Amino acid sequence: MSSSSQIIDTTQVSDPEDQCSTPEHEIDDAVVPEASSSKPKKKKKSKAAKVLNAVRGKNEIPQELVTHVVDRVVAEHGPNTAATNEDNIRQVLEQMKIMDVIKGKSGISGRGKKAMGEHKFWATQPVPQLGDEASPDDGFIEPDKPREEVRQDAYPLPKDFEWSILDINDSKQIKEVYDLLSLNYVEDDEAAFRFQYSAEFLEWALKPPGYLKEWHLGVRVSSNRKLVAFISGVPVTLRVRGNVFRACEINYLCVHKKLRSKRLAPVLIKEITRQVNLTGIFQAIYTAGVVLPTPVSTCRYFHRSLNIPKLVDVKFTYVPRSMTLARMIRVYKTAAKPELSGLREMEERDVSDVADLFTRYMQRFSMGPIMTLDEVRHQFLSGRGRMDEPSEHYRRPGQVVWTYVVEDPKTRRITDFFSFYSLPSTIINHPKHGLLEAAYLFYYASDVAFAEDSEADNNLKKRLEALVGDALIIANQAKFDVFNALTLMDNCSFLESLKFGAGDGLLNFYLYNWRTAPLAGVSAAGGVEPGKGVGVVML
Repeated sequence: MSSSSQIIDTTQVSDPEDQCSTPEHEIDDAVVPEASSSKPKKKKKSKAAKVLNAVRGKNEIPQELVTHVVDRVVAEHGPNTAATNEDNIRQVLEQMKIMDVIKGKSGISGRGKKAMGEHKFWATQPVPQLGDEASPDDGFIEPDKPREEVRQDAYPLPKDFEWSILDINDSKQIKEVYDLLSLNYVEDDEAAFRFQYSAEFLEWALKPPGYLKEWHLGVRVSSNRKLVAFISGVPVTLRVRGNVFRACEINYLCVHKKLRSKRLAPVLIKEITRQVNLTGIFQAIYTAGVVLPTPVSTCRYFHRSLNIPKLVDVKFTYVPRSMTLARMIRVYKTAAKPELSGLREMEERDVSDVADLFTRYMQRFSMGPIMTLDEVRHQFLSGRGRMDEPSEHYRRPGQVVWTYVVEDPKTRRITDFFSFYSLPSTIINHPKHGLLEAAYLFYYASDVAFAEDSEADNNLKKRLEALVGDALIIANQAKFDVFNALTLMDNCSFLESLKFGAGDGLLNFYLYNWRTAPLAGVSAAGGVEPGKGVGVVML
């Protein structure tokens, strides 16, 4: 996949110490205070951008090294093994390099740990520091505090700015968050794609059962009340190995592009932390595309192309030299309708069965969420769109999430389910296409996993191929252009067989104020197979 596909990574939290990595776009200067003097300055790449480009850059892996590894693999295992694929070998070597950087064993271009920046902000936070030895014991880094010992007043903001609690029930305020994210949130390196969060998506993502409006935190310009920064949190019950605790899922940290020298991001993080601590919660989970102190796991994005002509046209992907566009279209063609017997859309009557199946299946992974019946109902049903309007091509107006179950025709028991959600991206400055319709694999489960020897006999792998294969068919019929998945849960077992291709992007998972050994993501860890360390899908 081309580097353009990096925008499809759900990078939720960037490095708060340096937020100038994305190019500025035309906006009304009159509504935003100047971040610095008006004297023209040469634009520089941020530390985070330099690090990420250096770590990800394929030119960093010499061809001579790749060729040498191929020769060794052929000599030991023969020429027909998948391991002789140069792209696969290059990805493995890149991942080895990235993991060395994460562990503090090396820097970029041979420099030491300081080459990544000293992370002055994160050095003050209760997170494992880069280069620290992994603790043999899981647990908090700092103990909980009684409410009276938590800071009672808000952290001060720079002059001309003020705090604002966003009301996600107010359509006007949702529109403000949408506008801020649409113009200033994550972009790919070439500024070709940018996430486009709909009002329906934000309502679904930010209003799970038990949400607190104080965790939807914004910063406004005092003079005109323009929203210029945002961060959110939602409550989650998290299991990490054998420990279960309440936590906050942090998401959508965004600062207006023209204000990134104001260092608003560290203040946003400290203030949302204070708000969360006031409720008696002292742990959090978040993700980022950049390397911060210190990832608990790293996953890679994979992309399954659906609308080949459009993806090639917008340079999301390309036609390989060994293939024509017509043949590529044939190779990636999906069936006209789902093929599993008993497959239907999830309904209210299925909530209890799906919750039970989900709970049992998630025990397979080292880290995962624990959901109540209400949370299962919200995650898999509340984003179905306007139910009173007719659906066309497997899509209703305003639909955000698609959830399907497999019902045994004899017992009427739910044996499987899968889900995916919609998160499109704006295609910037393209003469023909304005929107990239992207589907993301969400949660799934199958009772085949509970049968004896289901993995040894490849029965679970085959079942997941059938389930996600039908998800691809539905997504294609719903007019999605691409279907994305990460190397988490059991995804690694079916990505290749279902023609997913490895993307450029890596997503790092972080735990705040919780220490645990690394979890298996793109690579195995602690004797756990790739993917199976992480059972959390971040929106």
